[in-house]
Amino acid sequence: MFFLHPVCLIVSLIGAAAYSIYLNGKKALRFQLVFLLPMMLMAAVVNPAFNHEGATILTYLPTGNPLTLESMVYGLAAAVMMASVVIWFSCYHAVMTSDKFVYLFGRIIPALSLVLSMTLRFVPKFKAQFRVVSDAQKCVGRDLSNGGVIQRLRNGITILSIMLTWALENAIETADSMKSRGYGLPGRTAFSIYHFDQRDKSALIWLAFCGIYILSGWAVGTLEWRYYPTIKGVERTPFSVSFQLVYLALCLTPVVLNRVEDRKWVHLRGDCEKG
Repeated sequence: MFFLHPVCLIVSLIGAAAYSIYLNGKKALRFQLVFLLPMMLMAAVVNPAFNHEGATILTYLPTGNPLTLESMVYGLAAAVMMASVVIWFSCYHAVMTSDKFVYLFGRIIPALSLVLSMTLRFVPKFKAQFRVVSDAQKCVGRDLSNGGVIQRLRNGITILSIMLTWALENAIETADSMKSRGYGLPGRTAFSIYHFDQRDKSALIWLAFCGIYILSGWAVGTLEWRYYPTIKGVERTPFSVSFQLVYLALCLTPVVLNRVEDRKWVHLRGDCEKG
């Protein structure tokens, strides 16, 4: 979100798209083509229509405002950045389950981690429950597709009331259940299948190295890029390229790690079958 250098934007989009396709397959590809691509095109078109900054005037719009090259390039860069952020968050949602979040922050911030965990689970559970309620109302003729406009509005309000009641009741039951189990009390232990081993240490060291290296490059200005009033960036040198390569390695780290683990798993299964 903070690196508007074209190379960083393209690298981030490629890394996010590759990891999203690895996690969700054709569903992720369909989401990128059906939703993100039109959103990117809209953002790229809207910016030059309302932003007229820039020194390179290409033509004039019917309103008399200039259409500049800089505004078009910045709109495209903003569209790529927006798409990258959305895809990365979709990857986070697929990987970071509620039990992982509670494992990481349950002892440090027990109350906040519980609230955030419930928030992450709320949307998929709400969608599933909404389908159940809609199907039940449809069986008795009270669905959103039955009757006139007024009747549909009443049916929608009924379904919304049912969903709000379910959400509040579910939150209270979860809170009472966690409280009865002593969640957040000092000295309370919890079972977890996760353990911080040598692989985690190696990954953490690698991520820390990449993060510190990239931040140092940003601090000294090797990743700076401006779009107004003219397009200009830092001169390309081996030193500046090194930060871009590290950024590429960081964005591809999730895919590489998963592919390596997949190969290990296939190799182990082959050994077991032979044995």
